[in-house]
Amino acid sequence: MLDEPRSGRLAAWGNALIAGLVPPDDAAHHITGDDTAHRVAGLPGESGPVGLTLALGRLRALGAAGLRVALPVPGHPLGLSGPPEFNARALEAEEAVLAAGAALGLVPRVREAGPAADVPAADRHVEVVWDCLPVREAPPADVPSLGEAERELAEALREATEALSRLDVAGSGPVAQAALEAYRARAERGREVLAPGYPARAARVLELAQRVGALIAIAHGTGGDGREHGGAVSASEMAARAEALRPVERTARRAQVAAYNAFVEGRERDRR
Repeated sequence: MLDEPRSGRLAAWGNALIAGLVPPDDAAHHITGDDTAHRVAGLPGESGPVGLTLALGRLRALGAAGLRVALPVPGHPLGLSGPPEFNARALEAEEAVLAAGAALGLVPRVREAGPAADVPAADRHVEVVWDCLPVREAPPADVPSLGEAERELAEALREATEALSRLDVAGSGPVAQAALEAYRARAERGREVLAPGYPARAARVLELAQRVGALIAIAHGTGGDGREHGGAVSASEMAARAEALRPVERTARRAQVAAYNAFVEGRERDRR
């Protein structure tokens, strides 16, 4: 959770495009990020995979009023609404995007080629295909309001900080600390957390959720990219970390989804 999920970039910049706040090429550029290419497969009316700009335009023509994010994990179908087939695919990927008003969802398949995975993402060849599948138009599972997410995160940040101290995570080594410093430096550079059109509170909630996620990654002994930082811990210590941080991680994921989905929620409130 050091960086935004691909589904978050797709939803945020796709929403800005749907609202007419950014041109198609800008949206596609931000969604692709450091990846080599993104395509969408299975769109109604298309015989094969298409590029992002065409796909987003087609979704809008099919009735999509906005895009929501789902970040499910086993035992927590966060942001999903069914049917079971789509939920299973999203759970396998641990993320998905739902097109509100079009009854369609997108699940990423990621293929990497080229240098080893421990090189920077910009030096790898990463292709992403978003599979378009039917979804059920229903309220997404377990997504809090922005206000709820912000209150929960304040407590989660305290818990994560206490857990770092209690579990003596400083022993994870200098690489872990370097990862946290890199996160802080990136935040201080004033990076664009969300696309145009999102409320300031959503950006604030997402930034705090990513900060909590960074602490969780450090506590688990990784930099958010899954790589170990060399902290010598026993199996029992690893289990204790996981148990202590599980509710904090759940809160941070819920807050991320609330932030990304704030655009659609706001538009729906305005129409009532």
